[in-house]
Amino acid sequence: MTIEEKLQHFYDVSVEEARQEASRALEEHKKTLQQMLDEHKKTRRMSAELEVKAEAENARREINKALSAEQLTIKRNWTIKQNELKEKLFIEVKDRLEQFMGTQQYEDYLCRKIKEATDFAGKDELYIYISPADSSKLHSLIARTGAPIEISQESFMGGIKAMIPSKNILIDNSFLEIFQSMRKEFKFDGGLNHE
Repeated sequence: MTIEEKLQHFYDVSVEEARQEASRALEEHKKTLQQMLDEHKKTRRMSAELEVKAEAENARREINKALSAEQLTIKRNWTIKQNELKEKLFIEVKDRLEQFMGTQQYEDYLCRKIKEATDFAGKDELYIYISPADSSKLHSLIARTGAPIEISQESFMGGIKAMIPSKNILIDNSFLEIFQSMRKEFKFDGGLNHE
């Protein structure tokens, strides 16, 4: 082998080794770049997922806030409507009560309540009062019950009130008391007893 052949052989081997070395370095560099790319994609994906979660949570909060505000508005309107209906209902109840007070059954009712009060009082002193609106029934009630009945100074829509001073007892069968109690306790979710 001549020097030129040796030089050519050396050159070929050196170039081949350099090519292989460059190829390995290039492969290694490609692997490193691929790893960096994969890592970057993973980081960006995680970042994007976190952003999406944050936006979804924010949207959920906004929806809940709007829903809550709408529920308050609905509840407020519902309460206003209930109050309107309750007012109409109790106006109608009062009208029917006034109609009842013009019937014979009302006078019978008063006699029953007076008898209950006198039975309860027994031999104790008893004061029975009727509302000024019922003053026209006074003589008839005294005649039917035999009880001492007086006309009250204050109006209580009808019914009777009775006092037993010795026992400090007030029997309040006035329509005003019952009416106000029913009005106060009335609820739309089943009347007085949630039926």
